[in-house]
Amino acid sequence: MSSDLDFTGPLRDALVAADFTYDRVAEALGEEAHRALGRNETLPALRRTTSGGPLDTLVRLFLLQTTVPRAQADRALPGLVDRLCTAGLLQQSVGEVAARTDCRPYAATEAGRDHDLWVVSDLTPGLDGAPVAVGPDHVLGISSASTSLAQLTMREPVGSALDLGTGCGVQALHLAAHAERVVATDVNARALWMTRLNAALNEVEVETRDGSFFEPVAGERFDLVATNPPFVISPATGERLVYRDSGLPGDRVVEHIVRTGPDHLADGGWLQVLANWAVVDGRPWDERLGSWLREDCDALVVQRETLDPSAYVELWLKDSGHHGGPDYARRYDTWLSWLEQQGVRGVGFGWINVRRRGEGERAASHELLEWPYDVEQPIGPAIHDWGEAVDGLRDLADDELLARTLRARDDVQQETVGRPGAEDPEAIVLRQQRGFRRARTADTVEAAFVGACDGDLAVGQLLAALGALLERDAEDLREAYLPVVRDLVSEGFLVLG
Repeated sequence: MSSDLDFTGPLRDALVAADFTYDRVAEALGEEAHRALGRNETLPALRRTTSGGPLDTLVRLFLLQTTVPRAQADRALPGLVDRLCTAGLLQQSVGEVAARTDCRPYAATEAGRDHDLWVVSDLTPGLDGAPVAVGPDHVLGISSASTSLAQLTMREPVGSALDLGTGCGVQALHLAAHAERVVATDVNARALWMTRLNAALNEVEVETRDGSFFEPVAGERFDLVATNPPFVISPATGERLVYRDSGLPGDRVVEHIVRTGPDHLADGGWLQVLANWAVVDGRPWDERLGSWLREDCDALVVQRETLDPSAYVELWLKDSGHHGGPDYARRYDTWLSWLEQQGVRGVGFGWINVRRRGEGERAASHELLEWPYDVEQPIGPAIHDWGEAVDGLRDLADDELLARTLRARDDVQQETVGRPGAEDPEAIVLRQQRGFRRARTADTVEAAFVGACDGDLAVGQLLAALGALLERDAEDLREAYLPVVRDLVSEGFLVLG
């Protein structure tokens, strides 16, 4: 361990001794105060943390950003206050101690096992509505974006993983639980120091490298790359906030990562990106993003939501602490005018998942899906299942598919829609209860086929039986429904036996 991080072991011991974990803090605050803190309001939590005990002291110090008496700080962090002040995590005045950084408990689940982590970052701006503009090298802590990427990332064991643009290292901590080697990169030296700190604090191995995009890993390949890049779509003028602004205009940073990232993937390796992209006049979003995808890679791209330009600009001006400031209107107008000039009529948010195919594999599979509906979290396993289905179907000729058995996924349910008492339903819907929770309208043949898929009879046998039952030509039925069967497998309604 680096000598400048030799305090992390004793700090971990103090956090454990105080029971400073996510679940224990939530319990101590209670539901109301915990929800209020999620809205950046501290007063309810301040009223709940007055005991002076170690847990309350740590909550007030780090999460509520209020001063605590030196004596209470010493009880919560025995022998550590002066060392943490020297390291830049705390500061003290006469008789009082305050936090200069956040130290936040974080609950993670890997391989079905819950474990507690702690994440150090810069202080959360804007508590209690205070207008605080963050600095250019601000290191963002746990956020909705970092949580979303953690839920998106697949957790199969891998040999090597890359956290591109690591920030405070949240993704690297997750990756270390299932990767033999983890590399974390960033252009922000302060972020890399915090990543090393968090790795040491949580007793995991992470290699940090300074540099932009893939420059620090030139010539290397990884089994998994996870990234929440600085994707904010802006004119790239004025002050740059490194944690969210790439310095490139528009969504060029995301396009660059999607186009060049596969060069750093091992065969079968995945690149998973949480990103924004421009929705421009005169071109469908999926056509535009589809042009970024490579033919040597499979890809599943999911647009989760779209914001109109004004809502997008307001969101990020509030994020940077400029809302209500003296130059808010000027910044708003400049940004909005630039988006209009670029023909941006909306900003999409979602997931880009790219897998490098092995040499000699057949044509790539690209699916671009608009899916703003609720999904099961974490969604990573469903992304993995999509890849498995694509692999299973890729080399299956029609004759081979006819000879295979299929099984309907256990969570698939059938819904019928129609007037009460009607002999036949107006519509039949097949709906997943897990994963993407996809739904599709089915006709009676498709619904009957899915209902009969129990892993016993082959596809050809089932279609022949349905043809006889419905008095339809077996060859016509095979020609009409084999593409439907492929869709049902790729969308996760059916699983190859």
